[in-house]
Amino acid sequence: MNFLTKAAPIIFVLLWSTGFVGSKLGAPYIEPWAFLTIRFIAVLPILFVLALLLTKKWPTSPGAILHCVVIGMLVHGVYLGGVFWAIKQGMPAGASSIIVGLQPVLTAFMAVLLLKESVSGKHWLSMAIGATGLVLVLGPKFDLSGTGITPATIAAAFVAVVGISFGTVYQKRFAQNIDLLAATTWQYVGALLVTVPFSLFETWQITWSGELIFAMVWLVFGLSVGAILLLMLLIREGAVSQVASLFYLVPVATAVESYFLFEETLSYVQIGGMVLVISAVLTIRGSTGKPRSRRLQA
Repeated sequence: MNFLTKAAPIIFVLLWSTGFVGSKLGAPYIEPWAFLTIRFIAVLPILFVLALLLTKKWPTSPGAILHCVVIGMLVHGVYLGGVFWAIKQGMPAGASSIIVGLQPVLTAFMAVLLLKESVSGKHWLSMAIGATGLVLVLGPKFDLSGTGITPATIAAAFVAVVGISFGTVYQKRFAQNIDLLAATTWQYVGALLVTVPFSLFETWQITWSGELIFAMVWLVFGLSVGAILLLMLLIREGAVSQVASLFYLVPVATAVESYFLFEETLSYVQIGGMVLVISAVLTIRGSTGKPRSRRLQA
C-alpha cells in the first residue's frame, strides 16, 4: 500500500487524462447522458464483485450510505454530465478545459472554508503559477469562432466544476473511514440517480462502432474503476488542496496524448506552460506539512 500511495498521483493523472481521449472517441456515436448511464451500469457489477471479495466491512448505516450516494452524484453525475453535455452542445474542448481548470483553486478555497485546511502562501503562489501554465497549454485550443459558447454551456461547465470540487471536499469530510471499494460502489448508484433522469430526454440512438466499444471498455475499467479508486485513496491519504493540484497536470497529459494519437500540434508556448504546471504541482506536492482538517465519523 505504501508503494501504491506514492505511485498513485502519477498513475491517477495518466488514467484520468485518457478520459478526454476516450470521450472524444465515443462521443460521435452516442448521446452524453446515455453514454454515462451505460458506463455507470456497466461498472456497478464489477465493483460489486470486487467489493464482495475484498471488502471487510460494508457501510450499513443509512447515513454512511447516503454520504457515498451524494459523493457519486457530485463527482460522477454532475461533473461528467455537465462537461459531456456542454461539449455535445458545441462548446469547444479548449473552452471547457479552461473552465474545468478552475477546479484546483475552487477546491482549495472550499477545503480552507469547510475543512479548515491550512494552505500556505507558497501553496497559493504555486496554484497561480500552475493556472498560468494551464492557460498557456490550453490557449491555442481556445476557439471563440464556434456557436457552442453560450450561457447554457458555460453554466453547465461551471456547475460541473463546482460539483467535483464540492464532492471532493464532501468525501474528505464525511466518508473518510468508509471502505474504498464499498463506498465507490455506492457512489455509482448515486451517479445513476443523476444520469438516468436526464437520459430519458434523449433518443437513445446508438451506433455500436469499434471506437465506441473500445472507448466504453476503457472508460469503465481505466477510469470508472482504476482512476476513481485512486482518487478516493489520494483524498483519504492527503490534503484535499494537494490532491486538487493534480488536476492541473491532466490537460498537460491529455495534450501530449493527443499529440501522439491525433497528430495535434504542440507549440513552444504550450511546452513552456507544461513546465510551469509541472513545477507548480511538484512544489505543492513537496509540501511536508500535515493538513489540519476536521473529520467526522460516517
